[in-house]
Amino acid sequence: MLNINRKLRALEEQGKPIKLGLIGAGQMGKGMVSQVMKMKGMIPAIVVDINVDNAIESYTLAGVAKDDIVVTDLLSEANIAMEQGKYVASANADIPAAANLTDVVVDATGVPDVGARIALDAIMNKKHVVMLNVETDVVIGAYLKKLADNAGVIYTGSAGDEPGSVMELYDFADGMGMDIVAIGKGKNNPVVAGCNPETVYEQAMREGVSPKMLTAFKDGTKTMVEMTAMANATGYLPDVRGGHAPSAVVSELPKLFQLKENGGMLNNTKIVDYVNGVAPGVFVIVTTDLPQIHHEMQYLSMGPGPNYVLFRPYHLTSLETPLSAARAVIYNEPTIVPLPGKPVAETITIAKKDLGAGDMLDGIGGFTVYGSFDTYENAKAENAVPLGLITKNTKLIKPKKTGEVITYDDIEIDKTTLIYKLRELQETLIG
Repeated sequence: MLNINRKLRALEEQGKPIKLGLIGAGQMGKGMVSQVMKMKGMIPAIVVDINVDNAIESYTLAGVAKDDIVVTDLLSEANIAMEQGKYVASANADIPAAANLTDVVVDATGVPDVGARIALDAIMNKKHVVMLNVETDVVIGAYLKKLADNAGVIYTGSAGDEPGSVMELYDFADGMGMDIVAIGKGKNNPVVAGCNPETVYEQAMREGVSPKMLTAFKDGTKTMVEMTAMANATGYLPDVRGGHAPSAVVSELPKLFQLKENGGMLNNTKIVDYVNGVAPGVFVIVTTDLPQIHHEMQYLSMGPGPNYVLFRPYHLTSLETPLSAARAVIYNEPTIVPLPGKPVAETITIAKKDLGAGDMLDGIGGFTVYGSFDTYENAKAENAVPLGLITKNTKLIKPKKTGEVITYDDIEIDKTTLIYKLRELQETLIG
């Protein structure tokens, strides 16, 4: 994001900082608030969490004096506090989008239906919205993008999250005219498909994270959601359901990501996948049909070809999110968004264990289901349920074995959720 530091510094000097409203003050949210406090030209004006103590703590950890924090669930009081240069902590998630002075709203909840409400409220209030909530985006991102376009605001995924980090590499390579073979991310631990909040509890407590969040990482769901977002933003597809998921080091990636007939593992090119062993990095595999470019890539120590890897060895998650907020406000540009039209990939619902008719499901990071990713067309053909639509009010009406896909015919789904209603609209208008 070249020059954004200078743009932010100019806002600081003009006394016109970007006022950010954050919803979700868990580990990621707290880190984001501290990072924003170190930036020029932006302030974390409002922080909301269902537990308001988390919102307060996010400020105190960032060095904000308690006398400068106003705790309120009233919009009128929040508006006055912002006008006085105070910081607002609240449990009321309606405030950031409705507040007079908020420029951009960030969703860091990770809950699909909550994210739907946050994004819709922000867009309806003509506020830019940054989704550090890929779980919502992969279900209704195409529709939210269309709404935002119509409202004249930016809807975007986040820099620092792996899809956003991949998109930066993708745009770089695509802008150079490189032929892009594959895109993807690393994973730093093996998938444990049957894990749940109880089995990961001790690790979660040691690491200071939510057991549900850790479960979603360990059972592979988070990776599947991230790859779905990458696919929908680029048009690149899963080569096989769930990805090939090889184990490799960075130098091995160019050979792995070749077609099978050329000694690689791929059935097709222009695909999305993940690799065990290269975390926390993200990568893009490129090639070219021009010999002089091959010559120069080899001269530049990029390997023998014909494929080359562009590798970013880090992604700073919520610490980078403020850059997406700044880009939305300053340049009126997103970091990563779904392509126009219907999605190309889906995160589908898989039974985590043997389940019986009458069992209640629980959604992402829970005990009953996890996610895998496949093409949107395959998911439609199989009538597979997007994982982000599954809630604790979803009832299974047919028994399912471990590893089986859960379809709409297998469940009584909660049709009262906002995300379900918006998904229906997306299917009608786009999908």
